[in-house]
Amino acid sequence: MGHYIIRRILISIPVTFGIALITFILLNVIPGDPIALMMKEHISPEVVARVRAQMHLDDPAYFRFFRYIWDALHGDFGVSYKLNRSVSSLLMDAFPNTLTLAIAAALVSWIIGIPAGVLSAVKKRSYLDNSIMGFSLLGVSIPVFWVGLLFQYVFAFWLGILPVSGFSGPEYLIMPAIVLGWSSAGTISRLTRSSLLEVMRNDYIRTARAKGNVELKVVMNHALKNAMLPVVTVMALQVAGLLSGAVITESVFGIPGIGRIAVNAIQNRDMPLLQGAVMFTTVLVIVGNLVADILYSLIDPRIKYD
Repeated sequence: MGHYIIRRILISIPVTFGIALITFILLNVIPGDPIALMMKEHISPEVVARVRAQMHLDDPAYFRFFRYIWDALHGDFGVSYKLNRSVSSLLMDAFPNTLTLAIAAALVSWIIGIPAGVLSAVKKRSYLDNSIMGFSLLGVSIPVFWVGLLFQYVFAFWLGILPVSGFSGPEYLIMPAIVLGWSSAGTISRLTRSSLLEVMRNDYIRTARAKGNVELKVVMNHALKNAMLPVVTVMALQVAGLLSGAVITESVFGIPGIGRIAVNAIQNRDMPLLQGAVMFTTVLVIVGNLVADILYSLIDPRIKYD
């Protein structure tokens, strides 16, 4: 396992480098001058040119890119044009909020999705199965921003039992966690159902039934563990995606997380902040994939990477 982890880390280096290069190129071909936007239009061109020179934006693109990579390797992702603060500190300040939202949404997704998928598989082709799959289809299909606005209208404006936006207490987490978790729960439930139905057709399941085991014991002790392998992959990727910043949810509910930082950076042409958010997201996704592969071997001892 140790050799496999080292190999995966080495493979992730060129992937991270490639994403950094693509992001840098895209940010530099976007129309508009970030310095002019930062200093407003009434500033003279001479002042803008002097600031550009002080920030080394007149240097060749390849030189700026490799200097960025060198600084990033030392933990320095630059300084935000708009906020005049270290990008690293801004990301670290926002990450706990995104982490809290991601964990809450993931728990909602798993608590709803896995039992719903198991129940739907056990009662396949029944009214309950059709209802659960229809509900999960809604979660996958309906845009997150629409569900968020609907929840705000019903629970904040109409019923007045939850705050409409912000992030200063546990009650502020309920709506965004449910909105974000419901969307992921639809995927989890459908995948759990299909994987469990496939496993239930195997010979060892028929043997377990022939021994006189009750159906619940057959499903929980024999089928579910093997059926969870593809589900674990999606769960790990979903957590990585949530950690990388639920952009829409954080924007709708006013949560100061990674996603909201990225949106503000795009609006302000804040290239260091946006590139830092993208690189932060990249690392989280790579780690999420690695964790999923490690969980494979823990769930199914037959999987040996070395």
